[in-house]
Amino acid sequence: MFKNLRYDIHAIMDRDPAARSPLQVFFLYPGLWAVIYHRLSHFLYKHRHFFLARMISNISRRATGIEIHPGATIGRGLVIDHGMGIVIGETAEIGDNVTLYQCVTLGGTGKDIGKRHPTIGNNVLIGAGAKVLGPFRVGDNSKIAANAVVLSEVPPNCTCVGVPARVVKRNNARIENLDQVHIPDPVAQELCKLQIRLEKLEKMLAEKETQTE
Repeated sequence: MFKNLRYDIHAIMDRDPAARSPLQVFFLYPGLWAVIYHRLSHFLYKHRHFFLARMISNISRRATGIEIHPGATIGRGLVIDHGMGIVIGETAEIGDNVTLYQCVTLGGTGKDIGKRHPTIGNNVLIGAGAKVLGPFRVGDNSKIAANAVVLSEVPPNCTCVGVPARVVKRNNARIENLDQVHIPDPVAQELCKLQIRLEKLEKMLAEKETQTE
């Protein structure tokens, strides 16, 4: 646990230009303390001390404004920068050297049972306000833009933006033929399907009326 703590402090020093010293990070960074609380609550959770685990999780939420379920699995070097409003669900898994900004949600859609929350690979950056919802994987070295809503798997080395999120870069190269204007209208498509079905039913009805006459 102390090795992880040392690693987590150095990760913040490396990725946060505002960090002045390890001492300042340890005493004044609520994102670090949210991770410290979580490591303790996760230990208790794995040993089936569920009440104590949730109690420590609630204390952490009140102290830091960051809610991490005790069941979530978190690797080394997680940096939570300006972490107020972050929510991490029970079956979420976070790899090493991940960076989360404020108001990020690693949550579920309410439709899944068992594994309900995302798996975040190594060296992933998730921008402020982004929502990653569902039991899929965000690949290593990927970036999720601020306020993006990710509802499906993200390959490694990709950048995702938008609502719903789409891949705009892969391996630092912009995706070709990314059409931002001529996007299919799902409502128009459904109306078109209904129109075709209506015409088919009217034709069948007309044929039946002709046969009865």
